[in-house]
Amino acid sequence: MPKTVLLTIGRMPKALEVARALSGAGHRVLVADPFAWHICRISRAVTRSFTTRAPNDDRAGYLDDLLAIIEREGVDLVVPLSEETMHVVGLQDRLPTGVTLYTSDRELVRSLHDKRAFNALAAQHGLSVPATARLGDQAAAELAALSETVIKPVFSCAGMGVQFLARGAELPAAGETPQIVQARVRGATRSSFTVAHRGRVVSTVVYEGTVNQGTVAVAFRRVDDAHAVEAWAERLVQAIEYHGFISLDFIVDAEGVPFAIECNPRATSGVHFLESAGLAAAMLPSDPGTMPAAIPKRPDRHFQQLLNTLTETQGAMFTGKRFRDKLRHLIDARDVVWSRRDPWPFLLMTPVAYQILALSIFQRIPLGEAATRDIGWFRDPPSISSPANDSSAKQLLHTS
Repeated sequence: MPKTVLLTIGRMPKALEVARALSGAGHRVLVADPFAWHICRISRAVTRSFTTRAPNDDRAGYLDDLLAIIEREGVDLVVPLSEETMHVVGLQDRLPTGVTLYTSDRELVRSLHDKRAFNALAAQHGLSVPATARLGDQAAAELAALSETVIKPVFSCAGMGVQFLARGAELPAAGETPQIVQARVRGATRSSFTVAHRGRVVSTVVYEGTVNQGTVAVAFRRVDDAHAVEAWAERLVQAIEYHGFISLDFIVDAEGVPFAIECNPRATSGVHFLESAGLAAAMLPSDPGTMPAAIPKRPDRHFQQLLNTLTETQGAMFTGKRFRDKLRHLIDARDVVWSRRDPWPFLLMTPVAYQILALSIFQRIPLGEAATRDIGWFRDPPSISSPANDSSAKQLLHTS
């Protein structure tokens, strides 16, 4: 039976991917976004778009706006897809009877977004993670004396605020924004995207960035032999009984051991590698009590966000930094927005993204930060306590 589905973001290609999948399966797709214009607004897959208040301007008002849409439009399923997820889970106790939120428990989702809490949770379940300590603690100083380190905010997205330090370098003083110090693992970067159903993995895709904008991949290629990464993701999903979309970033060391460096309890670019009909069926199975079938992977193995990849390639023309490599990826990778059946999001990509582009240009910030500044979760939720124990610097393993 067709359902009415509300996506809580529309400005990103992954939202368009999910909208097309659900619409193709016969469902009515609505989109809510603080930006008035976005690529989903002009898509044939979307029935209606709504403009909401931004959660970082008025969080209570944002949730009220979503709730009003849900009640007025008879929504059956609410699907958060990006950084707004940590705000949207605040609706869990307020949803009308019969309305489902496609993600896990609120406290679990926010804990996974917390880089320190996630690290402790994974270690608790025997999963490999880098040694980690809170900036300002003695354990952080011990860690910095033994290893190269990475400093990052406890809550961040799009690679914002990340610093890399040499072994023995002096750590900055702790400020008001909570940060962690993490042993830097050297190796190949891998990302995973998993669709989970009540603690069981429906499908996992592993991929690598081929063109990056800062630390964010804007062109990405599927990796089919990353079995250790897939096993790591499956163990986590089972251990925490996760439901919905969950994504992980890894460094795979020289011995083939994957170390998870952060978790995103939401969709990422990996969603583009999954076949649309299977994705829709996993999100809205005909029998919610049964395990959805594994989602087939698309034959294409290399995708890109064209506008971002083009920007990076053009910039490399003047700096000489991997220009030929980036140009090759620009030519080789398939754009995630283009569709012959739904051409307008691609053809009007630049004008509908004007709010993101304007923020990036006039405030001189990366596109990824401009796209998430108003929806990101950058503060410590008062209902979540910090982990009692940090990974000691003396436990440092597999780093160089």
